[in-house]
Amino acid sequence: MTAPVFTLGQLAERLGATLRGAADKPISGLATLHEAGPGQLSFLANPQYRKFLAETRAGAVLLTPADAEGYAGDALLIANPYLAYAQLSHLFDRKPQPLAGVHPTALVAADAQVDTSASIGAYAVIESGALIGAGVSVGAHCFVGARSVIGEGGWLAPRVTLYHDVKIGKRVVIQSGAVIGGEGFGFANEKGVWQKIAQIGGVTIGDDVEIGANTTIDRGALADTLIGNGVKLDNQIMIAHNVQVGDHTAMAACCGISGSTRIGKHCMLAGGVGLVGHIEICDGVFITGMTMVTRSITEPGAYSSGTAMQPAAEWKKSVARIRQLDDMARRLQQLEKRLAAVTSAGNASSDDA
Repeated sequence: MTAPVFTLGQLAERLGATLRGAADKPISGLATLHEAGPGQLSFLANPQYRKFLAETRAGAVLLTPADAEGYAGDALLIANPYLAYAQLSHLFDRKPQPLAGVHPTALVAADAQVDTSASIGAYAVIESGALIGAGVSVGAHCFVGARSVIGEGGWLAPRVTLYHDVKIGKRVVIQSGAVIGGEGFGFANEKGVWQKIAQIGGVTIGDDVEIGANTTIDRGALADTLIGNGVKLDNQIMIAHNVQVGDHTAMAACCGISGSTRIGKHCMLAGGVGLVGHIEICDGVFITGMTMVTRSITEPGAYSSGTAMQPAAEWKKSVARIRQLDDMARRLQQLEKRLAAVTSAGNASSDDA
């Protein structure tokens, strides 16, 4: 595939950016400040990379007007360089575009409905009653279970598995290895023996959702597991049965969400966050990496748990002190009681005098 080429003037017009430099300069790609060459566009979004600006070989750089002061090279001036980079990245995306039609090796049930503009890849399986919308791409070796629905513009990478009764909205992207609608972890214990509970709910996913590689979303025990519009899920995330995730919430890799937990809108969960089951997280919450959330959060804001990294020798000392905290607290209470008694006695003596 030949790399696309745009002029700086064309890119500035697309972004509504102020052009500083040669409008006819050709740009054939994007790169970081320290890796970009003369035919590539770069950007400065993080202050810690400002040190690379003076020495970059980039043909032009996306900059805020403030960052452009003192930079002599060509630039596109814009308020949010990182957002501008995100918008332009699609112009240079070399991902192969699927062709409409059903591959000869795919197995499509006679009563499945596949839009004529959809693409069904090699060895994919589409079961009975499934509905594949307009412009959907189902990659090689995907499995779409009975009565599942994929809304228009959806894109499934190779080896995605959708169990039965999974409903996916429009323009949803699902990466390889993701499993949607697997059976939730539901068992009843009778005298030490586990009895399986049938998971008879489904999964409903909203529009413009992205689901990372090897992420799993379990089906509901009774009602559906719900993923709202615009939710972004990184790789290797586990979402258990009957979880609800609000619109435009984002989770980084390796988060684990236990059953029946509700997460609000516009939340952010950093990598490795764990949530116990049956709690609620309100809108607008940010949870830092590796935090273990054991109770509901009712106020927006940032939350953390655990201890930050430190040299191993210092950490061992800290752990030893943590083990002593209960005893120290008990001794402190005793000292406070003694001090209160002494203070009370002293006050009484002053009154007698």
